[in-house]
Amino acid sequence: MLGTASSTTLQSSSAEVASTRLVFFIAGFCLASWAPLVPLLKVRAVLDEGVLGLLLLGLGIGSILAMPIAGGLVSRWGCRRVIVSGTLVLLAMLPLLATLSSVTLLLPALIIFGIGMGALDCAMNIQAVEVNAQSPKPIMSSFHGLFSLGGILGALSMTAMLKLGFTPLHAVLSVVGVSLVALYRSLPGLLQAGEKQSAPLFAIPRGEVLFLGALCFIVFLAEGAMLDWSGLYLVSHQHLQPELAGLAYATFAAAMTAGRLLGDRIVAAAGRRRVVGAGGALAAAGMLVSLATDTWGISLVGYGLIGLGCANIVPVLFAAVADQQSMPKAVAIPAMTTVGYAGVLVGPAFIGFVAHLSSLQLSLGTVALGLIGVAVSGRFVRR
Repeated sequence: MLGTASSTTLQSSSAEVASTRLVFFIAGFCLASWAPLVPLLKVRAVLDEGVLGLLLLGLGIGSILAMPIAGGLVSRWGCRRVIVSGTLVLLAMLPLLATLSSVTLLLPALIIFGIGMGALDCAMNIQAVEVNAQSPKPIMSSFHGLFSLGGILGALSMTAMLKLGFTPLHAVLSVVGVSLVALYRSLPGLLQAGEKQSAPLFAIPRGEVLFLGALCFIVFLAEGAMLDWSGLYLVSHQHLQPELAGLAYATFAAAMTAGRLLGDRIVAAAGRRRVVGAGGALAAAGMLVSLATDTWGISLVGYGLIGLGCANIVPVLFAAVADQQSMPKAVAIPAMTTVGYAGVLVGPAFIGFVAHLSSLQLSLGTVALGLIGVAVSGRFVRR
């Protein structure tokens, strides 16, 4: 009898881990599949950069608004319903984003797409925190590693399909089909616990949650800087050919993915504080190396160091929020997620504003200072 019970518990835990990895993969896969559609949308809808920027802001606003509400819904419905609902919403919007050409229709579609992504992101992180807390060894980094891996595969597969002559709609429908199969396979291990609990639909982060959220904000700010400004810096300051500008983010993303896939072993061996402290220092050093050289190849090495340094900080911070006592987990996780992801939303605009007043080199230098702050703050993260 005991042997049977232990086996059932082990199988259940394995199913939960596998399902969590799948939904992280889905999120990264769908989000990255959208990126190659942006230039096509700009041409199809005849948009200038200003209007396109406002449309893309709608996606971020939808995500930020959905995250705190999703946490309250998880406490009422459980992770499974919110994950499934959020995924279906964003998958329903992808075909529209591949075909619509009217700004008045694109804006609500992007906001709804952002709402689906925000709900999925929040619920899957709550699932990840719960599953990681029940594991005898750290597994949080592997979840985020699958998000990064899904992002790489999503961008590559969408680009390949478009290159082969697929219409945007047919390419997107292929992404939707793969995602639906992955979602179906994830259902057995998605958590339903907490359905009877009550929690507010919105909570302002406080205490330790605010501290962890602020560290997340800085790391996501660095990720946003790599996504939106690294290639431009190599072209404008180090004279890299524009068609090779994608090497900047590709180097960063590849290093981050590798670091996360190896991250659980690193966290188990070094502990949370060292991962945050050393990771912040490594990322700051990478940023400073990239800014101190006139050679774009050396800058790529710096971007790789930023990816490795940042790779496991956010997974560690999400694991740490499960141990804090300032707020219940059901509201702490979405509150921290909202603060953190605000770095992706406002960070690139902040960098652009500082660059306009001074220089892009100086504005990216402020990101390095923030990462040094993360390194110093690592000593205060719960063990």
